[in-house]
Amino acid sequence: MNESDEEMEKARIIRDPVCGMPIEPEKAKFKAEFGGKLYYFCSEYCKRRFFERPRIAYFSMEVGIKSEIPTYSGGLGALAGDTIRSSADLKIPLTAVTLVSRKGYLKQKITEEGEQLEYPDEWAPSEYMIPLPPIVEVPIEGRKVKIRAWLYEHQSVTGGVVPILFLDTDVEGNTPEDRGITDFLYGGDDRYRLKQEIVLGIGGVRMLEALNFNVAKYHMNEGHSSLLTLELLRKNNMDSDKVKNLCIFTTHTPVEAAFDKFPYDLVEEVLGDLFPIEVLKKYGGQDRLNMTFLALNLSKYTNGVTKAHMEYSRRLFPGHHIMSITNGVHSYTWTSPFFRELFDKYIPGWANEPELLVRVGPIPDEEIWEAHMKAKRHLLEFIKEKTGVEMDLEVLTIGFARRATAYKRATLIFSDIERLREVNKIGKIQLVFAGKAHPRDIPGKMMIKEIYGYIKQLKDEIKIVYLENYNMDMAAKMTSGVDVWLNTPLPPLEASGTSGMKAAHNGVLNFSVLDGWWVEGCVEGVTGWAIGPRPDEPIEEKERRRRELKDLYNKLEYLIIPTFYERRDEWISMMNNSIGKVAYYFNSHRMMQRYATEAYLL
Repeated sequence: MNESDEEMEKARIIRDPVCGMPIEPEKAKFKAEFGGKLYYFCSEYCKRRFFERPRIAYFSMEVGIKSEIPTYSGGLGALAGDTIRSSADLKIPLTAVTLVSRKGYLKQKITEEGEQLEYPDEWAPSEYMIPLPPIVEVPIEGRKVKIRAWLYEHQSVTGGVVPILFLDTDVEGNTPEDRGITDFLYGGDDRYRLKQEIVLGIGGVRMLEALNFNVAKYHMNEGHSSLLTLELLRKNNMDSDKVKNLCIFTTHTPVEAAFDKFPYDLVEEVLGDLFPIEVLKKYGGQDRLNMTFLALNLSKYTNGVTKAHMEYSRRLFPGHHIMSITNGVHSYTWTSPFFRELFDKYIPGWANEPELLVRVGPIPDEEIWEAHMKAKRHLLEFIKEKTGVEMDLEVLTIGFARRATAYKRATLIFSDIERLREVNKIGKIQLVFAGKAHPRDIPGKMMIKEIYGYIKQLKDEIKIVYLENYNMDMAAKMTSGVDVWLNTPLPPLEASGTSGMKAAHNGVLNFSVLDGWWVEGCVEGVTGWAIGPRPDEPIEEKERRRRELKDLYNKLEYLIIPTFYERRDEWISMMNNSIGKVAYYFNSHRMMQRYATEAYLL
């Protein structure tokens, strides 16, 4: 059989979505349609299980499944996408629920002066999804608002399938105002946000019921969907114990100020009398309806997203039993094609068993370096195409890409320009930035403008670019194509962070403040480098800031630059460690196996 015959043969083989058994469609005895798609099964049992087995309903305000579907703004949505991918790979019976966000988060344009301009990032659900027949209603401001769902099915090569329901209020019969509720991700004011959370939480539960999904657990990814707990209370005769046994809550925020909170007069105006005010106050807080309190008080299993975040959360919510499941990223998605090819050659099976990446050691250094240089060349060609700036393949390239907001401190590296110039004389560096600021985040927008000022100030000395309209595709290019991934959040505001995990999958070295996941991932000088003291070190904030800057410049000058330019074998050894000691663990397969055993199967 020649190569083309083999490919045709593979194309005729599909997998049972329940057990993963290979099936030839023309010989299949058992098949059924779901969401306009035909599925094939190896047995009557698997066919029945596909429709009847209990499912995990995973609720997230944003989901990053692909760049062309802009229903995400940053790390929370990317994590939700990776949760879905790993669940499909592992055949975990999960169904995701989110909003359709027809006009996206924002399409970013940046002027020559660094001013961010925002435009709707419109897309057509009909190009990617199938509309489902049921219509459900939720009460909003005394009106019955209709909701429909679009179905997107993520299917794994293992056969596993995760349906994603994108809830949509752009339905005939709704007022123009109500048709726009699901337009913008994180758009509008508190009233608009509360309406969205009613659609997601209450509407999501009702839609799952209308579609006859057998839901065993409801997993809330952050507090935006926590109104679902009230709907479950209503359905279970206000039995809070029953509801707690149904609910799982993952919190991603380490500071109370960032939680969604709504004044009760607004809640009563928008939600009406669907739930007694005393019930809202009992579970959601006396002063305002706090969505995090609501989820915490009505969930049996609650977790933070790193060990450090668990500790912060326990201090923030004394009396609550909060566990930790450290985030991860979907290994295959975030590994560049060049490293995929390398891993396929030396570590067969790594894509569905990413823990096998611990065996990266025997891969020859020259092949690791070659794969990295291909990824770097790919990024630099992209930069030239987008900005016209031609960066040097041989120069140490540092990447920084996150949501543009003050606590991420994107400008920290520019704190002492003269010191940065001295560092650059020791060994040339070049910097690549990206990230969107929320339309109402003025300090975040000013930070982008400030970086543009440094680009002009240092244009004859250090090449610096800011890539506009950051998305998942760009993230994949950046996290695989730079040499060093820089992360400088203000502790303890980074609950987890996942971009550095993506970088590690590609042998890129992390240089980060010890916050979030890096507290667990950093082995100084082995997997990367830390910036500043450990978060539990009892020192004044002023001294902490001083030591962060000292580390930032000194480690660049005395460790990172000399190792990159003068000790290439040592650098590649650290790249090897980044894969074998970081990527093998910080992946979403390990994360979902933890959720399955600790939360879903309880």
